[in-house]
Amino acid sequence: MQYLLGTDIGTSGTKTILMDTTGKLISQDLEEYDVLTPKPLWAEQWPDVWYEATKESIRRTVEEAVKQGIKKEDIKGIAISGLYGGSGIPLDENMNPVRPCMIWMDRRAKDETEWVLEHIGEEKLLEITHNGADPYYGYTKILWMKNHEPENWARTKLFLPPNDYVIYKMTGEIAIDYSSAGNIGGIFDMNTRTWSEELLNAMGIPMSMMPQRIVESTDIVGGLTKDIASELGLCEGMPVIASGIDCGAANIGLGVFESGVYAAAIGTSMCAALISDKPVKGKGLIIWPYLYDAKKLSYYFAGGNTAGAIVKWFRNTLCQWEIENQKNGGPSVYDVLNGEAEKIPAGSEGLVVLPYFMGERSPVWDSDAKGTIVGLSLTHTKGHLYRAFLEAVAYCLRDAMEATGEDLGEYILIAGGVTKSKVWRQIFADVTGYPVVCPIYDVEANMGDVMLAGIGTGVLTYEEVKKWQVLDEKIMPDEENHKKYNEYFRLYKSIYNHLKEDMKDLTKAAE
Repeated sequence: MQYLLGTDIGTSGTKTILMDTTGKLISQDLEEYDVLTPKPLWAEQWPDVWYEATKESIRRTVEEAVKQGIKKEDIKGIAISGLYGGSGIPLDENMNPVRPCMIWMDRRAKDETEWVLEHIGEEKLLEITHNGADPYYGYTKILWMKNHEPENWARTKLFLPPNDYVIYKMTGEIAIDYSSAGNIGGIFDMNTRTWSEELLNAMGIPMSMMPQRIVESTDIVGGLTKDIASELGLCEGMPVIASGIDCGAANIGLGVFESGVYAAAIGTSMCAALISDKPVKGKGLIIWPYLYDAKKLSYYFAGGNTAGAIVKWFRNTLCQWEIENQKNGGPSVYDVLNGEAEKIPAGSEGLVVLPYFMGERSPVWDSDAKGTIVGLSLTHTKGHLYRAFLEAVAYCLRDAMEATGEDLGEYILIAGGVTKSKVWRQIFADVTGYPVVCPIYDVEANMGDVMLAGIGTGVLTYEEVKKWQVLDEKIMPDEENHKKYNEYFRLYKSIYNHLKEDMKDLTKAAE
């Protein structure tokens, strides 16, 4: 039997899994960490936190597999996906990080966004990149660094996304996958699938700062160096496959290799996307090359800046007793909360939460959008609040689906940590009105990484991977709950529209 590794560098943790070539999960490990938020709407991470967590999660996963009698020689490759690293990691001439990486969640580049719209124009951006201008995009964050940190800018020779940086550290090879390049936005030509010299020059960003080797997500970037292989318990030269942005890898893990499928990857944030080989009708979507057949297929997505992040915030901020109880051998905090939420009717008895805790990207595109709880009364409990938080993410998904403007098929696929929650899965079905299908294994992007590693090494074929039993039974929407949620979704949209000007004023007041 042969085996493959899949590692996903996420916003809040790095996870590695080992699977055999039939799709059976053998071992796994998760290493957690935090995001740095030095100022409101800033979000950054030191890349070596990612690198050390990656090494530890791989080492522990391999160690567990060896205990089960698996030989390292039978582990044939690894693919490494990663969070959308925004600007990418600024690296000096010795490939050392110049500063923390401004990740996708960071929304500081408001002035740079306005400059781009004024001097280059949305029409030109859409023509070349198929994307607009917003602090979400990596290129506006690069411009922020250029404008505000001239010393760091002068030291920077190259920008590399998180997964590609880790791959470089493990192999010595520099490359960028198509999905990561495209998601920088603004400077990547989606028509030719290359860097746009015209837009780079217009923004004063040297072409040399962008990796010149652009690879498919199934390509082998290089082999493990001797020292790294020894540290991880693997063989020198073991192939390392590019993979790409983790929400795309999650889609691959759901078995999405063709056009016309709608899937939502819900982790810290949410990426809800239609995979298509032709332009879609929706406006204000984020578009980048897909992780399979990247020159032909594109990933058209909208989705929440915060999804799992607000649920984690709820746990960390409002559930100290439950946390302590779990530490002392009690049930999982989330199990307790999900149990409470299940008792609450659809709509949380008049509560609506806006999940805009870090502004919002597509389709809202509002850096000033704020997290909001509307409808509180003395009758509401922690269970009501928690359910309202779960519903908020489902409203966000429905908003993304409607913004896509296309026929989304008979059901939607959902991957990510949210699938562990039975009540949350049902809420997604009830709010959207679509049957929901989730993966059998809670492996998120890692399953996709394993598939890409298999195809890239030749250990697996596309046809073999397609036969893997990865999806569970459909969860059908409750008709009565869906009718109720139609009204709550209308209120969700209305509340934001009525408050958005006040939200802008709040931003100014907090400056």
